Amino acid sequence: MIIMVIPILYAPWRYEYIKSVNKEHGCILCEVQKIADEEALILARRNKAYIIMNLYPYNTGHVMVVPNRHVPSIEDLDDGEVLEIHTLTKLAIKAIKRAFSPHGFNIGINIGRVAGAGIDQHVHVHIVPRWSGDTNFMPIIAGAKVLSQDVRETYKLLKKEIDELLYRKDQI
Repeated sequence: MIIMVIPILYAPWRYEYIKSVNKEHGCILCEVQKIADEEALILARRNKAYIIMNLYPYNTGHVMVVPNRHVPSIEDLDDGEVLEIHTLTKLAIKAIKRAFSPHGFNIGINIGRVAGAGIDQHVHVHIVPRWSGDTNFMPIIAGAKVLSQDVRETYKLLKKEIDELLYRKDQI
């Protein structure tokens, strides 16, 4: 007999974020575009997309690349949006590498609530830096995720790196 263990990803700190998305006031990823960058934690804006910190990150440095236009899935994006999203994804990875030296990344798009999308009507790309040994007993035993840095401090570090990379256009 073969016994298969299926891991369960339990992230209770994310529920506060999901609860905070008020459907009556529209899409949070659309609304945040009207707010000043530092307050909204937007790291870079372009014509068709932007990079924003994840307010409830899975790891320090977790960012999202979001199209400006409100569409639920990648097949709804035009070619210019796809190109800009990938260009900003590349920029975010370079900035995160410079700021935090991660050992790897998880990059993903959750399309639909059943696939894990907390905001399922506005597609976005998650970029989550990873380090060897970054999983530990805390989420399992204590039901808590340990983050080594406040999200606003992470924002300042990443913003500096992104601004420098954008200034030196040969780096992106």
